[in-house]
Order: sequence, then structure tokens, then C-alpha cells
Amino acid sequence: MRWLSVLLLTLTAPVLAAPPVDPFLQQYAQTRRFSSGRPLQPQIAPDDKTILFLRAQPTANKQTLFAFDVATGATREILTPEAILQGAEETLSAAEKARRERMRVSSRGFAGFQLSEDGARILLSLSGKSYVVARADGHVTELKGSAGALDPQFSPDGGHVAYVRDNDVYQVDLATGREQRVTTGGSAQNAHGVAEFVAQEEMKRMTGYWWSPDSQFIAFAEVDTSPVEKLTIVDVMHPENGGETVAYPRPGKANAVVRLGIVPATGGKVTWVRWDAQALPYLATATWQKGAPLTLVVQNRAQTSEQVLAVEAKTGTTRTLLTETDPAWLNLDQDFPRWLADGRGFLWYTERNGGPEVVEYRADGALVRTWVKPTAGWRTFAGYVAHDRTLYFSGDVDPTQSHVWRVTDAGAPVRIDTGEHAPATEMATAVAKSGSLLVATSQTDRTLPKLLVLRSDGGNLGELPSLVLPPPFAPQLEFFTVGGAAFHAMLFRPHGAKPGVKLPTIVSVYGGPTTTVVRHAMRENLLDQWLADQGFLVVRVDGRGTPLRTTAWERAVHRDFATVPLDDQIAGLQALAQRVPEIDLQRVGIYGWSFGGYLAALAALKRPDVFKAAVAGAPVVDWADYDTHYTERYLGLPDAHPEAYARSSLLTYASDAALPIGALLLIHGTADDNVYFFHTLKLSNALFLAGKPHEILPLSGLTHMVPDPLVTQREYERVLSFFRARL
Repeated sequence: MRWLSVLLLTLTAPVLAAPPVDPFLQQYAQTRRFSSGRPLQPQIAPDDKTILFLRAQPTANKQTLFAFDVATGATREILTPEAILQGAEETLSAAEKARRERMRVSSRGFAGFQLSEDGARILLSLSGKSYVVARADGHVTELKGSAGALDPQFSPDGGHVAYVRDNDVYQVDLATGREQRVTTGGSAQNAHGVAEFVAQEEMKRMTGYWWSPDSQFIAFAEVDTSPVEKLTIVDVMHPENGGETVAYPRPGKANAVVRLGIVPATGGKVTWVRWDAQALPYLATATWQKGAPLTLVVQNRAQTSEQVLAVEAKTGTTRTLLTETDPAWLNLDQDFPRWLADGRGFLWYTERNGGPEVVEYRADGALVRTWVKPTAGWRTFAGYVAHDRTLYFSGDVDPTQSHVWRVTDAGAPVRIDTGEHAPATEMATAVAKSGSLLVATSQTDRTLPKLLVLRSDGGNLGELPSLVLPPPFAPQLEFFTVGGAAFHAMLFRPHGAKPGVKLPTIVSVYGGPTTTVVRHAMRENLLDQWLADQGFLVVRVDGRGTPLRTTAWERAVHRDFATVPLDDQIAGLQALAQRVPEIDLQRVGIYGWSFGGYLAALAALKRPDVFKAAVAGAPVVDWADYDTHYTERYLGLPDAHPEAYARSSLLTYASDAALPIGALLLIHGTADDNVYFFHTLKLSNALFLAGKPHEILPLSGLTHMVPDPLVTQREYERVLSFFRARL
């Protein structure tokens, strides 16, 4: 009768009510972090009269194509996914899903589009097929051979579209609809026209083929992944589906072997490009611009040396235009080299003089002049207008802000007036070829991103209409410069916080290369303000190793991720506490994702005297298990610098950590193909064997991104309850 007793106890036990739904958190999740409904990917038509863009509904992620009339400000819908699908379900191949993951695109519908050189046609993809839209009459043509194809691109003359299907490059003549196979012999392990994993994820080179300016030839990468270690991802909720095997190169192990061929656009004999691939195996960048040769950037494996090469297309021979070296590492910028219209020279990005710099070289490799000095605060390239030799870029000497600038070869950078006078993050996203207008995003501490249409000499011509729902509050921010190293820091207080009352404090962290978190930007700061409003102070610090300061500042983490980044978070926090007495240094937690997840877990393991609770999302646990191009850039090759890997691994600290019971929560997507789920399992196993209790929250079927609204909501409910219980 024991079962009856259990049943009676169950029936008579009090029912625990589900926690009330937090309205902000629900809205934050449903609006995909207050981004759904914002105009995206604006492109200016060649006549400067129309700006095309994508936009979704406020609580949906299915994007539709729109056109904005510059003269009238009117917006009209050009094409919807529903008009093409006609009730069919949208589906994506595994390869397309992986490509979008690399691009950090979670939207459905039209994920992107291209405008032909003359502006007459629009190319877009949907549900694994490609379509061409005639702007004159709106007629839509399906490219019949494009089913399952990747990376469709217009030819420069606008008369053809190329794509990659079944591991080979094809192109279709838009006048006749005839498809032509361009390359032959491609296979799953020896693919033509694709970018390998590290090219997409780390180099930000998303394509593996390039049209010649006259549309007569195509250069293509041949990617041999046969020597690369294969890892398998299994949907743990559906093991009956088997696994997906991915070529994933880990540090010290084999990379894909990449070579470059040039072939007539109609197919035929391949001319293979020759360079010293033994010394410089990474094909980092390729560009084939009008009036210029096919140009490559190739790197050595350690990423301490690279060459810019001009290719003789008929023979495949190369000549070196310049060589760049750095004793630590070289950062890539896919916008460079950028050839001048007359072909007499090119612009180049360098950090050889202590900071980001843009210089001009002649075609023979001779240095001509500096366009943007290392002290100008360069962040991103926006555009170059040939007729008046004007370069547009985004950035600022203050890393917490960004603005839009233009500079000619004869002058100093001039800031373009957007009409916003509060501290702001502004980035140019499109520049007209004529240079008459541009599109820029602008957001402040109290305004969500707006897409402004501007004259290049300043002056607002309009705004691309946004449907983003307004958040229920604005962040309450304070910015500081603290500590002897002059860390940029920011503080979130609860709305209505009482002065002088100490509060538990949470450090919101990234802390690694490529990203800063202290900036004037409302959308990125809303979640931390919500967390503060639950009764915490939330702190952010950009320490050494983060970008946008100096070359030396960024390279302070060379061959050591575990010392400087964590020490600087602690130093910044403690220096801020001297300015903000409400910070309770006896009740400090930390949370982050990706590198921030690594740093949060490191904080819990190495410095439990400072951090009483940590939430680590998708952490890299052992850097020997991350990818080659990222890890070897910073830590070196494992055989040459094993101490760097040992020092930077979380497993080094797991067994001896004085980890308080329940002080660490690990969160990870089980289908993550960037930082694999086994990272968290390895750390959990090490802690378990060492007798260190901890918690794990697996996000079933999720990747490195977490686009699912309900999962997002539940995740942060769990984070909040964890910090409430422990702080």
C-alpha cells in the first residue's frame, strides 16, 4: 500500500504557484531584445532616389523587403515571403543554417538581399531558393537551379547570378534562364566556392568565390577538409535523428587546405593561383575590384605575418604588394585592401603605429600617405567615393561612443552631423556611390537605434520607419573612468534606489578581444537595467585586451587569457567601489556569455574571495578545444606555448578551487557548433570529481545564439533566481 501513501501525499501537497511572468522580460524576449521591427541592411539605389531595406514585425522575425523614397519619405512594401511561399513552410538546409549561425543571423523570411550594379534587379533567397526581382515592374523570377544553393551573387554586369550547389559553383544567365556549371569535381570534403569554418567564424570572410570585374571569370576557393578533425553534434532530444558531422580544426591540429583557382564563367580550364602556401596557409581575404587585379591577403598560421598579393589572372602568378608583421598578432579587416577607382593604388588598414590606421599605397607597393591616423579612433569602414576621393568611417577617440566621419586625402576627418548632441553610438551602414547621401544608425542612452538618411555634408533627409515596440523604461546609467589604468566603466542603479544603501552587485562581463561593453547604447543596456531593478547594482568594465584603445592595450592578453582580463575586472570593480559606496563588495556576482562566460567561470574558480556567485553562459573551458584561427592568434600554437594553454584553461583551476556550494551556474546550448556543449560537460565533470557542487542549465537544441523567445525568457528568469538566492 506504499504507493497509495505516496499518491495521497502527492494529492494533498500544497500546489506551488508558477512565478509571475515579468512583463519586461517577456517583451524583451518576444521582440528579440527590442530589435524586431527595426529596418536592417539598407542599400542605396544608384540613382540616390530609393533606399531598400528589410524589416520584420515587432514581435516576429520574418523579414520583408521595403523601399524608402528619399524625396517624399514614403515607404512601400516590395515583396513578402508569403507572396513567394504561397502557404508553403519555410525550410533551410543544414549548410544554410550553419552559414547564418556564422553571420549571427536568426531571422526568417528574407535574411538578406543584393542590388545589381545598375540597380535594376534585386536578388534574394527564401527557403533554400533564389529569386530575382525586376524593380521596374516587380516581376519575380525563380532561379530554377538554385534549390539548396548557397551564397548567390550577381555578376558585376548584372546579367548573371552565381551560387554554390552540391559543392560546385554554378551560374545562370538571367536573359535565357540557362544554368552553366562553372567548376567540377567538388565534394563534401573538397568543396569549391565555399569559405571554411574559421574563414567565416573568425576571419569574417563569408564567401568562397569572386566574380571578375568584367563578369568573364570567377575565382574560387577549393577547400579540402579531409585532414581536419571531425566533430559530431547530436540533437540530444532526438537521438534517433543521428548526428551532424562538422570539420572543426582545434589548436595545433590540421586546418583545411585552401587553394585558389580562376576559371572562365562558362566553365573550362582552371588556372591555379600560386603563392607560398606552406609559409602563408590562410587565405584571409580576396577581392577583385574594377580596374584592379585580383588581390589576396594571406597569413601565416601564427598570424604574425601577412602579405598582400596581386594576382596575374592569366598565369596564376602573384607579386607582393606589401608585407605586414606584428610580434603578437595581426587583426584582419575585410574591407581592405580597397583599390582606388583608377587602379593606381589602394587603401590599407594597419596597426603598426600603435593603433588603427588607414594608409594609401601605390600599385607598386610604395607608401603614399596616411588617411586616418592612429589617434582618430577608427572603428569601421563605411564607404569610399571615388570622384571626390572621400573616405567615410565610424568611430571616436572615446571608446564608449561612435560617430560618423568623412575625410579626403587632403584634410583631417570631419564629423557628420546627425542632429544628435547627446553621447551616442552612431555607425554609417550605407554610403551612396555619388557621395550625396548616407544611412547611419544612431542611438543614445535613452533612444533605441534609428536609421537616419543624411546628406554627406550633414543634415537629416529622413528616417527609415521603425516598428520596434518601446521598452517600458530607459536605462539609468553612470559612466566612469577608474583605476590607474583608466578603465572605462558603467554602473546601473535600480530605479528609485536610495543613496547610501549598499546593494548586492553583479558584474556583467565580456572582457575579451573584439568587443567592448561600456558604451552609450540603449538597446544593449536594457537587460542589465532590468536586472538592476530587481535589487542589484550592475557594473561593466572594459579592461585590457578589449579593442578601441591602443595596440598595446589590446595585446596585453597575449598568451594569457586568465590573468589580465580577470585582474582588470577586479581592479575596475574595486576602484569603482571607492567612487560608489553603495557597491557591496561582500556580495558580488558575475555573469557573461562566450568569452564572458569563460571569464565568469574563471572568476568563480580563481577568485571566490571576490565573486560569491557566477553565471557562465557557453564558456570556452579548455582553449585547446576551441578553433585554430581565434585561439592560436592570441595564445600561440600549443606545441610552442603549452604553458599559455594550461594557464588559460578552466580545468587547471577546477580541482583546487575553493568554490562555495552552488556558487556556479553553467548555461549552454546543446547544439552549439561554435563553443561545443562538451566544454561545459568537461568543466562539470572536473568539478564533480573534485567534489565541487555546481548547477547546469542545458538549452536543448540551441546553438551559440539563443533566438527562441521563450527560452530567452526562461533563461533570464533562472539567472535572476540564482543571483537572488546567492547574493
